[in-house]
Amino acid sequence: MLDLIKYIVNHFAEEPDNVEYEVVEKGNAVDVTILLNESDMGKVIGRQGKIAKALRTIVNSASKKTGKRYNIEIKGKN
Repeated sequence: MLDLIKYIVNHFAEEPDNVEYEVVEKGNAVDVTILLNESDMGKVIGRQGKIAKALRTIVNSASKKTGKRYNIEIKGKN
């Protein structure tokens, strides 16, 4: 599932090499934190969060087969 998230995020980020992913599994829940440069934040989140919402929808639909729930959080790097 992380490959799907990386694929989608890398298409929107101008600097995909600087994107970092933190994955924490807690039972059936998987927390994925995407760390981006500030310049890529708007591109990955989209206007009014439409791209981020679509990313979450796609991942939740695809994860039904695995039985795990993915929580995606997008943050800027400092």
